[in-house]
Amino acid sequence: MELDIVALSRLQFAMTALYHFIFVPLTLGLSILLAIMETVYVMTGRTIWRDMTKFWGVLFGINFALGVATGIVMEFQFGMNWSYYSHYVGDIFGAPLAIEGLMAFFLEATFVGLFFFGWDRMSRVGHLIATWCVALGSNLSALWILIANGWMQNPVGATFNPQTMRMEMTDFFAVLTNPVSQAKFVHTVSAGYVTAAVFVLGVSAWYVLKGRHIELARRSMTVAASFGLAAALSVVVLGDESGYLTTDHQKMKLAAMEGMWHTEPAPAPFSVIGFPDQEARETHYTVQIPWVMGLIGTRSLTTEIPGINQLVSEAESTIRKGILAYDALEQIRAAGNGTTSGEAEAIFEKNGHALGYALLLKRYVEDPRMATEEQIAQAALDTVPPVAPLFWTFRVMVFLGFFFIALLATFFVLSARRRLTAHPWLLKLAVFSIPLPWIAAEFGWIVAELGRQPWVIEGVLPTALAVSNLGASTVLMTLLGFVAIYTVLLVIEVKLMLSTIRKGPQHEAGTAVTGSETAALSASGAVGAPAR
Repeated sequence: MELDIVALSRLQFAMTALYHFIFVPLTLGLSILLAIMETVYVMTGRTIWRDMTKFWGVLFGINFALGVATGIVMEFQFGMNWSYYSHYVGDIFGAPLAIEGLMAFFLEATFVGLFFFGWDRMSRVGHLIATWCVALGSNLSALWILIANGWMQNPVGATFNPQTMRMEMTDFFAVLTNPVSQAKFVHTVSAGYVTAAVFVLGVSAWYVLKGRHIELARRSMTVAASFGLAAALSVVVLGDESGYLTTDHQKMKLAAMEGMWHTEPAPAPFSVIGFPDQEARETHYTVQIPWVMGLIGTRSLTTEIPGINQLVSEAESTIRKGILAYDALEQIRAAGNGTTSGEAEAIFEKNGHALGYALLLKRYVEDPRMATEEQIAQAALDTVPPVAPLFWTFRVMVFLGFFFIALLATFFVLSARRRLTAHPWLLKLAVFSIPLPWIAAEFGWIVAELGRQPWVIEGVLPTALAVSNLGASTVLMTLLGFVAIYTVLLVIEVKLMLSTIRKGPQHEAGTAVTGSETAALSASGAVGAPAR
């Protein structure tokens, strides 16, 4: 990739987004786990559940604060690095972002304060309500962000205005109920729940291996395994729904994820492994499972999934329609208000949906109407995203998803049999698994965003036209600055987390379990007894 203004702007946003998303999943999941733990405390009155809520709440607070710090910068980038994007679709894209800030974020931030400082100032039920509001705010915040992102993947409820040269909202309800947004939301928050569950499970397993805070750790493992298993199973189901919607709205992304260059007879097979070669336009040494991709992508035995080569041919045809729309648009603009040609308007009405494809030619020629056949063919080929990175990141993400199901199901069974501490090697596996959900989550975002290229808004606005008119050196300097600052923040996060974990929970009076008591419990076999 050449380090021009477009590539640098993309790289800067990608780096800040990936850094920010290190903090998001844990915030989403821990907020729910805190609410569950405090609910048990309020129902039972057992102070150990209060200890659990406070301890995991400290880790939540560290993560939440740094997540806010890294997230604010991303919204400013739309105006700084992507000014034409903001101008072109600000009427639609800005609405969910504004709602997220005014409703969800302030709700979350307000009740976070009550959660940390209201333990001795509020009733049990009042504090519990505040904790659930923190969880609600966190998830609502993700909802509005993903409504905005889902619209970029599937732009609905909006139309292009030739007079203002902007996309304008026509149906807010359609934007709100966009099926792609809804599928992305439930899939993303479920992945966050898995991240938090594996985190709690791994940290608790470390305490058990060290012989510290045994009872608190065992209860935390039970909650994490139960909650996490349900979330991990839902991730698979909701991921299947996302794949099905991709078949309808982003056919090229799906074909690239599969490395499927040629249209396969229905139902298409799923490639377990393969080596995509974008230059040769082939995927070598594939190992396939018959029918699986067709069933996932179309939920039928007769519907074909088009391959990359077929989609490139269709894109070339769409580009030609887009050139007609571009020519009609220029006539409408030249005629001025109130004197537009009825014929030009009719042509634009018929072909306006393809205007974005004509804009792909701006990379090669100032006026798309002057494009040569070779330039049209090259622009059509540009609609193919990087195939190999998509192919492999998708498979790593899927493999990890099934691994989490196996891990959490194992601990769920051990919990039911009251043998959570019976297998030290499983406890060590849980500890070493802590980073894996973040890898899966980051790879999921790479698949979602890289698979949309070359579009910043699918089929509407090419990424290359959305950037601000800045110097490449300016963007490079800010990119390096963001990487340095975010790396420092990440180091601070990790150090604070590790310090808090090593220190351990602060027990209420009368509930602490000393080291000698733990040893006695272990010797007598009581450590393997059920947690109450």
